[in-house]
Amino acid sequence: MAAKKSIKAATKPAGGARRRPRRTAYTKAEIEEIFRRFSIQRPEPKGELAHTNPFTLVVAVALSAQATDVGVNRATAKLFPIADTPEKMLALGEAGVGDHIRTIGLWRNKAKNVIALSQKLIDDFGGEVPQTREELVTLPGVGRKTANVVLSMAFGKKTLAVDTHIFRLANRLKLAPGKTPDAVEQNLLAVIPDHYLYHAHHWLILHGRYVCKARKPDCDACIIADLCKAPEKTSDIPAPLIEIPNAANPLGGDLQAGSGVGAAAAGRANSLSRRLSFKCR
Repeated sequence: MAAKKSIKAATKPAGGARRRPRRTAYTKAEIEEIFRRFSIQRPEPKGELAHTNPFTLVVAVALSAQATDVGVNRATAKLFPIADTPEKMLALGEAGVGDHIRTIGLWRNKAKNVIALSQKLIDDFGGEVPQTREELVTLPGVGRKTANVVLSMAFGKKTLAVDTHIFRLANRLKLAPGKTPDAVEQNLLAVIPDHYLYHAHHWLILHGRYVCKARKPDCDACIIADLCKAPEKTSDIPAPLIEIPNAANPLGGDLQAGSGVGAAAAGRANSLSRRLSFKCR
């Protein structure tokens, strides 16, 4: 009995500390290659939520909770041209905002939040969108994920907002597994090379949305199929590595594939990639 106890004690880490789980199942070289390929496929990835300035971006991201980007863009297509500042949004009023967004889930509560965050921006921040996470999360309807999206897209800061697609990918691919979005965020920040971090958010979202889908991953269209460590993957052959063009954003800027012309552009690019015979280089 004493011998067994001594064996168990010998196998424990020094100091009785538990071994910390690995942040990723990939080597540094494999992670570098994964994001290198993403950077070639989408050199300048863009978010799919239409917006014209930091304020409309905050509103759009807040509205996107439990709603699709396509649905939000349809609702804001008429809202943002007449209310693209906190002052104009307040003038429109809760009822006016509600009339524009009633096609979005939870629209009543979201209309209240849009008016409340507009008022707070005027009262506390001089009508300007703050540039720190700590200040952004004080706005009604704005959580950590929304704050990270705004910091990245509006102010060019290296943050990583973990949405449902990124959370799924991080765990399915064993790229940065975690039980909570915050845990996944911290693990991704630790493993993604710094020179790829700025665009990593959009690369992962778009890959999860159009290739590594929730119900049925399209492994034949995956450019990292040979590197992927997902147990359920169905192919080890990477799809051809070609650039997918950005599409026009009706409110200004660019949109990636997903709504209207963006979806069509991605469809053409994916169709072309399947016809090409070369493999990832």
